[in-house]
Amino acid sequence: MACLHDHSCEDHDCSSDWSLYKHIDVPKVSALNEAVPGSVKSVFKAWEQRLNSSEGFLESNEGDPELIVFIPFTSDVKIKSISVVGGDDGTSPSRMRAFINREGIDFSDAQSMQAIQEWDLAENLQGVLEYQTRYSRFQGVGNLTLHFPDNHGGDTSRIQYIGLKGEATQLKRDVVATIVYELMPNPSDHKAKSETGGGMSHVE
Repeated sequence: MACLHDHSCEDHDCSSDWSLYKHIDVPKVSALNEAVPGSVKSVFKAWEQRLNSSEGFLESNEGDPELIVFIPFTSDVKIKSISVVGGDDGTSPSRMRAFINREGIDFSDAQSMQAIQEWDLAENLQGVLEYQTRYSRFQGVGNLTLHFPDNHGGDTSRIQYIGLKGEATQLKRDVVATIVYELMPNPSDHKAKSETGGGMSHVE
C-alpha cells in the first residue's frame, strides 16, 4: 500500500520523521547488475536530497532492468515504509520485493525464494510516495535486500533515491550477535522481543 504525503513538506520536517538513513551502513551497501560499480551508495541520502542526482544514481546494465540492492544496518531496525525515486522514460522500477536478514542473495535466489513482501511500484519521480510494510514482519531487521525485477518499459532501470522509515534499537550488531549465539539463553531475556511486534500500518 502506498501513501501520499498529506501535508506541505515546507512546513513539516519529513526528513526526520522516522528516518533510518543514519542507521544504514552505507560503506557496506552493495548491488547486483549495477552499470557503475559502487554507484548504489549514492541513492542513500537525506530525504531533502532525494531528487538530487548530481552525485550519482544507480542504473542497471543496458538491456537488463533487474537489480538487487543489499542494505545492512548498524543496529537492528523496525521498518515502517520504503520510498523509491526512479528515473524517467520508463526506467523507474515497476516492482519491488523484500527479503530480511539474508545475506548473499543473487538473482537465482531472489527468483526462487518467497519474499517477505512485494509491491507494485508507480513512477515516483517527485518522491512523494511511500510504500507501507507489513510492520509486524519487519522487526529486528539487521539487513534488507530489495529485488527490483522489472521496470516501466525502459532499456535500463534507474534509481536515484531509496528511503527507509522506522525505528532503530539501541543494540549494535555485534551485541545482537552475542545474544543470538549465546549457548544457554535465558528465556526471560528474549520474552520482551516476542511481545513487542508492531501491528500493520495503514495510511490512506
